[in-house]
Amino acid sequence: MGLRVKFNMILISVAILGMALSGYVSQRILHQNAREEVLQMAGLIMESALAVRGYTIEEIRPLLITDIANTFVPQMVPAYAAHQNIKRLRQHYPDYKYKEATLNPTNPASRATEWETEIVETFRNNKQKHELIGTHESATGNNLYMARPITIKKQSCLACHSTVEAAPPSMLARYGTSHGFGWKMGETVGAQIVSVPMKLALSRADTAFRTFMLSTAIIFGLIILILNILLSIIVLNPIRKISSHAEVISLGKLETPELKVKSHDEVGVLITSVNRLRRSLVNSMKMLGKE
Repeated sequence: MGLRVKFNMILISVAILGMALSGYVSQRILHQNAREEVLQMAGLIMESALAVRGYTIEEIRPLLITDIANTFVPQMVPAYAAHQNIKRLRQHYPDYKYKEATLNPTNPASRATEWETEIVETFRNNKQKHELIGTHESATGNNLYMARPITIKKQSCLACHSTVEAAPPSMLARYGTSHGFGWKMGETVGAQIVSVPMKLALSRADTAFRTFMLSTAIIFGLIILILNILLSIIVLNPIRKISSHAEVISLGKLETPELKVKSHDEVGVLITSVNRLRRSLVNSMKMLGKE
C-alpha cells in the first residue's frame, strides 16, 4: 500500500468523522433555529391580533356602539376584528393559523376543541402563566403552537357577556341566548392560539442542512485535492527522485552527480544523507583500488 493511499485513507476517515459530527451538531442547531424563527413569526401574528383588538376596543367600538340596541355590527367585536386582520395576513403566511379559542363563546366557531380546552384550563389554573409553547397532533400531522390567555380585564367586555338581560337585543337576535354569557371580571375565558405545522419548521431546517452538508463535502473534497497536490510536490516527487538516485548508486554507478539540496527540511536532510553516503562509497572504492 503506497504512501498516497495511506494518506488519503486517513484524510477520508477524518473527513467522514468531521462531517458526521458537524452534521449532528448543525442539524440540531438548525432545527432549533428554525423552530425559534417560526415561533418568532407566531409571536408577531399574536401581537398583531392584540394590536387590532386594542384598536377596535378603544377607537372602533365607541363609534359603532351607539345604536347597538337595534343594530349589531360585528366589526366592533375585538375577536372579529382580530380574525379578519389575521385572515388577510394569512394570504402571505397560509401555514399559520389563528384562533381565539373560548370555552363559552358567543360565536360557536370560536368554541375551543379538546386540546384547546386543555390550554385554556392550564391558564385558568395557573394565573402566573402568560404564554404556552408546545406541540399537538392533528389530522395534518404534528403542529407547533403558541398560546396566550384571554382574560376579562375591562368592564366594557362584560357589556355583551355578563347576563342575557344585559346583552344588546341585536346581538341576541344574531347569536341567540344559549351561549356566550356568565363571564366575570378577571376570569380567563379562552386563549389566543397561533399554530403552524412542524413540517414547515423542519423543512426549512432540512433545506439549510442539505445545503450545509453539500458545502462541507465540497470543502473537504477541495482540501483533500489540495493536500494531495502538495503531498506530491513536497514529499512524493522528491522521495521518488531520492529513491531512484539511491537505486542507481546501489548498482555501482558512483559517477552519478549528487542531488541538489533545495531545502533544509526533512527531505533536504535525507538528500544530504544520500549524498554523504555516495561520497563515502566513492572514497571507500578509491581506497580499495589503491590497495
